Amino acid sequence: MRLMIVDDHRLTRDGLRSLIEEESLVQLAGEASNGRDALRKIGDMKPDIVVMDLAMPDMNGVEATRQIHREHPNIRVLALSMHADEEYVRHVLKAGASGYVVKDSAFEELLSAVKTVSRGSIYLSP
Repeated sequence: MRLMIVDDHRLTRDGLRSLIEEESLVQLAGEASNGRDALRKIGDMKPDIVVMDLAMPDMNGVEATRQIHREHPNIRVLALSMHADEEYVRHVLKAGASGYVVKDSAFEELLSAVKTVSRGSIYLSP
């Protein structure tokens, strides 16, 4: 499966890229630094899943998720956030996300979430 990382922090993108490159089931489709950048690149990158940070400048992850869900309904969005508040979760799921992972989770949890949403199921961090 092809994965796109969208996060405004380069260190986060670099870290996720490094971990993803070691996984045989996941191929990195590309990266973007904000929602607007992701929408511009998504057609060329053709990801199956987008790992989307929620708090970003220019266009936040919730609005980007809403637009991806509307324009590319076959692409799954997995929200990645430092907030564990139910309101954040509800808001991004309503926008069309297929899952929600809290940033203080281990990489294994993110991988589990990616596999879950790739099968068409919803994933929520415990």
